[in-house]
Amino acid sequence: MKVRDVMMRTAARCRPDTNLGAAVELMWTRNCGILPVVDAEEKLVGMITDRDICIALGTRNRLAGDVAVKDVASAHVHWCKSDDDVRSALQVMAASKIRRLPVVNESGVLEGILSMDDVVLHAEAGNRASELPAESVVNTLKEVYSPRLPQVVPKKLAAA
Repeated sequence: MKVRDVMMRTAARCRPDTNLGAAVELMWTRNCGILPVVDAEEKLVGMITDRDICIALGTRNRLAGDVAVKDVASAHVHWCKSDDDVRSALQVMAASKIRRLPVVNESGVLEGILSMDDVVLHAEAGNRASELPAESVVNTLKEVYSPRLPQVVPKKLAAA
């Protein structure tokens, strides 16, 4: 089974100069917790999550409308391609401990997003057409939700 068979093609997205208030509104109206960040050519340049926004606003004395997505979004993004096998995408998700993976084409243009929710729905026990064993999905979820190793606190923060 290919990623294109499972992915959502109409993923919400934002630009680096979008403010956090607008990003939150987009997440609310599109019922999502993550936004791919794309440039003017629709190339993937980052990702921002609802958690990123909460932490950014909780640690800064600024309004959501005064903070740009580019100041908060992660530029380190894991991704896959639509012609990748779903199992290889699940391996990336498990290793990276992420539940959503942007899907890009050969030029890096965003085509959609692959979420664990979509994978679970396609791999449910009653879906005989699924080429993806439920065991693979469960094992990926176990990896995604297993505890992360403790992060090292930067020295400049440790002293505070």
